[in-house]
Amino acid sequence: MHSGPIQVLQAANRLEASAPKPRLLIAGATGPLGNEVLRLLVGLQQFDRTQVLAREPITDGLRGVTTVLVQSDSPQEWPPCPAQIGIVLFDPPRLYHGRERALWTPRPEQLPALATWMRQSGVLTLAVVLPHAQGRLPEALKRGLASLDEQAVAALGFERLLIIRSAQKPGPARAKGLLPAVAHWMLSIFKYMVPSSEQPVRAVKVAEFVAMALALAPPGIHIAAPEIVWRSAQGDLRGTLRHWLHP
Repeated sequence: MHSGPIQVLQAANRLEASAPKPRLLIAGATGPLGNEVLRLLVGLQQFDRTQVLAREPITDGLRGVTTVLVQSDSPQEWPPCPAQIGIVLFDPPRLYHGRERALWTPRPEQLPALATWMRQSGVLTLAVVLPHAQGRLPEALKRGLASLDEQAVAALGFERLLIIRSAQKPGPARAKGLLPAVAHWMLSIFKYMVPSSEQPVRAVKVAEFVAMALALAPPGIHIAAPEIVWRSAQGDLRGTLRHWLHP
């Protein structure tokens, strides 16, 4: 069961019931990860409204969720959308889900423009959540603030910037040539000997990590390495997050 972290967040929400609730803005609520993040955050009822970027009108069954239609693929051309918390996910949509096909999904190279638009919309907390299939992203984006694009995002003036990378089991390498291929086949018997810290973390666990991080993170830039995300999925989510955010 996954009620532990949810109950903690709901209890914290009840303690702050008198405070005005912020608006949430999500770009890329697609794929297994985006779906779990949206479902969990909406269920916690911590936001005045949850806004999801979409290419075309859709009807979402989740209460408190509204769609924000984008008329182009360039965030620079969009009008502001008032919000205080923004989440960017890069999980690609599942083509057999009609709702996900209608949503707008960002590409990694659009992160600076998208973050600039969110900041201009009033977003103070930005969480960038990388997908399970990290091979889809540039190496610099996997490693945190290691590129000019990410440094530009960090310089936009967000009060809190969270970059969360989920652990991912590496894919098999393709051997070139007959002898390397034979050697690769002979060694493949040991492919099950993958460190547990490199095994993929389930989407629901990453969603719980995101929700708790948004609740606990102090001001500043916080980058969650895959090992931290994996460790949090083993049971002590709150303790792992506290140790990460307050080393």
